[in-house]
Amino acid sequence: MSRRRQFAELIVVRASGFAADGQRRYPRWEATNADLRRWLEQEGIGGVILLGGSAADLALRCRQLQRWAPQPLLLCADVEEGVGQRFEGASWLVPPLALDGLWHREPARAAELARAYGRCTGHEARLLGLNWVLAPVCDVNNNPANPVINVRAWGQDPPAAAALTAAFVEGLQAEGVLGCAKHFPGHGDTQDDSHLALPVLGHDRARLEAVELPPFRAAIAAGVASVMTAHLQLPALDAERPATLSAAVLSGLLRQELGFDGLVVTDALVMEAIAAHHGPGEAAALAFEAGADLLLMPGDVDAALEALERGDADGRWPPERLERSLERRRRALARCRPAPATVEEALDALLDPPSRDLADHLLDLSLQSRGAPRPWRGAGVNLLRIDNALSSAFLPLTAPALVEPQRAGLRTVLVDGQTLPLDPERLPEGPVLLQLFVRGNPFRGSAAAAAEWPGLVRQLVAHDRLGGLAVYGSPYVWEALRDLVPPDRPAAYSPGQMPAAQARVLARLGLARAKGGPGDGFTD
Repeated sequence: MSRRRQFAELIVVRASGFAADGQRRYPRWEATNADLRRWLEQEGIGGVILLGGSAADLALRCRQLQRWAPQPLLLCADVEEGVGQRFEGASWLVPPLALDGLWHREPARAAELARAYGRCTGHEARLLGLNWVLAPVCDVNNNPANPVINVRAWGQDPPAAAALTAAFVEGLQAEGVLGCAKHFPGHGDTQDDSHLALPVLGHDRARLEAVELPPFRAAIAAGVASVMTAHLQLPALDAERPATLSAAVLSGLLRQELGFDGLVVTDALVMEAIAAHHGPGEAAALAFEAGADLLLMPGDVDAALEALERGDADGRWPPERLERSLERRRRALARCRPAPATVEEALDALLDPPSRDLADHLLDLSLQSRGAPRPWRGAGVNLLRIDNALSSAFLPLTAPALVEPQRAGLRTVLVDGQTLPLDPERLPEGPVLLQLFVRGNPFRGSAAAAAEWPGLVRQLVAHDRLGGLAVYGSPYVWEALRDLVPPDRPAAYSPGQMPAAQARVLARLGLARAKGGPGDGFTD
């Protein structure tokens, strides 16, 4: 096998979960079928990250890609909140941070639920053809202003994050798929989104040991198969290069000090934290030189391969360096259990009541509310805040957040995060149901911080217009707003944003009948 083809096994490219080129949602990053097939068949590319499509689409796509490849592939997805987060028809679970509060009261129960969360995710991923889950997020979200982590984290302090991520890894990998601890050495205490810029984490080594590193140590002790790098600068460890490109961080800290001998994978190399400072070829070569085994989404596959070949010929790393990465990849693949032989078998097995029961239980467990439900009849306003009305997977036309207020006679008004300030006097007449869909999201540049919303809530209360409040996603927004709602008005919160979460929240406000029981000890 040529050196170029060996290096190709270490590259992971992005593809749509849909079969046809015309169905790609993000053509800027998702390869065409012609390129995919060439990369897999002729170059020997070793991995594909998938996004988009239903569970059935994913099952077909994974099997198709594996047919195109002459060797076993690593097939992965960012399914941090269950496979249904990205692929409709599978289980979509509440975000991990939902278990943080429970862990502080009942740590054993929370850990068992995190383990079940991992089992559910791993089971459904393997059924559909994925053998690598890019989770858990091991970042400690101790900064409420973090624009990109937020509810994706498992904890707001190191003990919770460490215990829950380790339990998730145990459950996930018991199902025969690989896990991935990310984003090393910790992306929780940043105020910049590495999709858009290079964050700087200015803490010293003692602070990193106390806060950022414990969840990664716990995940490694639990046997996590891979660790993903963070695109951020840590001057205490390397004043020149970000973690993804730093030998001090990857070879020194992760390999030698933490003793990790699994796969080290970069975060996507097309992200601006890297791409704005390095060309696609040099970024790939720098990451490999620093200690990364797998290169996720290089901006130009051919340029990456050429740079790796050139670096190898120029002696930028020892000759055995490539073989060590290939051996780690082989060992990882040997841990994976095969998917069912046919798509029909996979989809039949996906209809697994325990998975659905877990999703419902976690939603009920994490629901919070104040005040009694109220009758909603007649004129009024359903005021929804969302990031983008054109790409909200949680808001189909049949979503309870749209349908239930409409049934009660409320008129829907959509706003985005840039719309404030709003003048309540310019809204249609009647009580206002304020529904906020707010959480950390890549490419937004902010976490839609809680500071944006108290002013509007106070205005609505002052004009006697606030009929009720629903918050989906960020606990920090809920904590900032709940005490501003008069006690005779209902308010409710779910960390989830999916339709099932909406139904439960609206039932607490008097607008829908939710499936499942009441929250379990979380109601004020």
